[in-house]
Amino acid sequence: MAECGVASRRKCEELILQSRVKVNGKVVTELGTKVDPDKDEVECDGKKLNKQDNFVYILLNKPIGYVTTTKDQFGRDSVLDLVKVKERIVPVGRLDMYTSGALLLSNDGDFVYKITHPKHEVNKTYTVTLKGLISNEELDQLKQGVDIGDYITKPAKVKILKTDIEKNISRLEIVIHEGKNRQVRRMCEAVGRKVLALHRTKIGEITVKDIPLGKWRYLRKEEINKLINFKQS
Repeated sequence: MAECGVASRRKCEELILQSRVKVNGKVVTELGTKVDPDKDEVECDGKKLNKQDNFVYILLNKPIGYVTTTKDQFGRDSVLDLVKVKERIVPVGRLDMYTSGALLLSNDGDFVYKITHPKHEVNKTYTVTLKGLISNEELDQLKQGVDIGDYITKPAKVKILKTDIEKNISRLEIVIHEGKNRQVRRMCEAVGRKVLALHRTKIGEITVKDIPLGKWRYLRKEEINKLINFKQS
């Protein structure tokens, strides 16, 4: 299903457990069900699936105001409204509606899994603007890991890019490899700082600095290989 561009492997597992998948007309609810793509007919929500032969890998500089879901129950604008291709693609991970920056989209399920699963430790780099002047103690807390309510974050790379006494703001660069929901915002809130702006500048070493907000481009082959084989520095 992931190879057909339905969703990530994790989401596909949820669809199976929700009895939304059929193989040869019969509902399947067990994970790991074996199918032969050349012989078996697989449906999801009544739609027949075909394996993608043409994989695409896209880098979008997401603007604020767009959700990173394929379907939104509230009818909000989706990142798929910005990226018009004939292939059925899905977002690789998430950025919340009020965060801008680097977002990958693809129809390659294996690629989605490798980039999003924490065990592969692909870095995500953010620029975050905070209210107030951050202290060294707060900086150290972010570096060491903080309790964000249901999870203690792994150590992060954090450095100050700018402080402005007159505007009463601090701008940081934060590098993490996890992908918890709204993680960077929750990390900053955990040390008592309100996030004023959040932008993801890089995934691995792939940057959106030359892509205008709302625009996208295809990844080059060497970029795809770098992401798949990403190593922590």
